[in-house]
Amino acid sequence: MKRSNRLVLLVGVFLAIVAFVGILLLVRNNGDTQTKPPTTGTVVVAIADIPLSAKIKATDVENQTKDLTAILPGAFTDVSQVIGQTARQPVAIGAQVTADTLSGGTQGSLLNIETPPGMRSIAVQVDQVTGVGTVIKTGDYVDMIVGLSGDKFPVITVNPADDSVTVVSGLNSTSVKVLLQGMQVLGTLLPTPETAPPADGGGDNPSEPGTTLNGQQEIVILAVTVQQAEVIKFAQVDGSITLVLRSPDDFIDPTTGEPITPIPAETSGVILKTLVDTYNVLPPEVVETVTPK
Repeated sequence: MKRSNRLVLLVGVFLAIVAFVGILLLVRNNGDTQTKPPTTGTVVVAIADIPLSAKIKATDVENQTKDLTAILPGAFTDVSQVIGQTARQPVAIGAQVTADTLSGGTQGSLLNIETPPGMRSIAVQVDQVTGVGTVIKTGDYVDMIVGLSGDKFPVITVNPADDSVTVVSGLNSTSVKVLLQGMQVLGTLLPTPETAPPADGGGDNPSEPGTTLNGQQEIVILAVTVQQAEVIKFAQVDGSITLVLRSPDDFIDPTTGEPITPIPAETSGVILKTLVDTYNVLPPEVVETVTPK
């Protein structure tokens, strides 16, 4: 065999060996990649205390890498998912931001109430009409309107001869007034799906989704002063309560992003005379008829 042929053969054998070794290394590396799953992940962590009802700012959170075993269920993986959202649970610095932070936790279950210092917690029961469709959530702000019916304001006459009292009938004494404003919702309770009234679908097809007025009740836990607690209790006993949902932006300084207490709105209250004098509601008039003899 010629020397040149031997050289070509040796080069070919050498290249084959190099290719074989490369294939082995590639297979080994692929095997290592497949047998070693990732042990860490990205999670959103609070770098400042986030109070209840606050809108989460970019300066409140950051992405951090943590061991998979330390990541909580429902934890968010990027700050873009939470910035601008309302915190329905307080988050301490260093804690992970999870789905419960934005939802307030499982509806129908309330294990703990954190009453702010100096405040009291009180429960108010509302329904779909008096409670904004029972969609009030933890961290919302509400006003309370009370309605008192005519029997709570009896108009009487006193006979000076014997001091007897006679109730004047036929007068409308209903009164409505915004009593309390800007109360923070600390928690809510709704019926669990097993105990909630059955929902009827809208339209001709019962399976179609639709708005269902089924009388669903909701318990709303409010943070109030001790004086406000007395007002609420009186309204519960002798009146009809309605909760009005507020915008969370009313309680945040648009410049600094810090929480503020808005100035209460002035209202006049409403009685029948208010509707007639201010809103031009027409009172009934006596119609005289002449009966022929």
